[in-house]
Amino acid sequence: MTETKKPYHHGDLREKLLSAATNLIADGGVDNLSIRKLADKVGVSRTAPYHHFKDKNELLCAIAEQGFYQQDQIVRAISTQKTDLPAAELFEEYVLTYIRFANENSETYDLMYGRDIWKAGQPTKSLKAISKNCFKLWLEWITVLQTEGVFESNHPPLRIAQSSWAALHGLCRLFNDGVYINQDDVDEIAKTTVEILIKKTS
Repeated sequence: MTETKKPYHHGDLREKLLSAATNLIADGGVDNLSIRKLADKVGVSRTAPYHHFKDKNELLCAIAEQGFYQQDQIVRAISTQKTDLPAAELFEEYVLTYIRFANENSETYDLMYGRDIWKAGQPTKSLKAISKNCFKLWLEWITVLQTEGVFESNHPPLRIAQSSWAALHGLCRLFNDGVYINQDDVDEIAKTTVEILIKKTS
């Protein structure tokens, strides 16, 4: 008996696969994801995902790309839609939002910055491009904030961008890895980090 292929709309299958794959890793980590399990979850033939992702590594890279895109949107939204806030408060808003994003999407965040892709896997060209652009956007905003007096003027914007991002990433890793397990402390620790990073005003 010939197996009947499950129907799907080619145009939106990629997005459905990405959404389902993100949910699978959120439920059980990277080990919970396979192309076969993904196809079954979406309800398509087990060869259908290969029209969009040649293997699991490419699928993981696509999930990470989505994460970077969402992160980009956070920066753009805060820096352009909340212009009524003082610059220092804008920076604090971003720090809080960044950490919440990492905490609420911990498995995706792990893919964005973790060894599953960058050390053990093989990052795709598009993932490399969007990750570099994400930091470029961060650097551009830090430069603007420095001109507005949020950061000391005696350090190059690049070093401030690198150091502040390292502090954010370190906090995210501590929370996501369970070192800081009291979620009620997240915002207060983030605000303290902001106070340490920004320029002290008299």
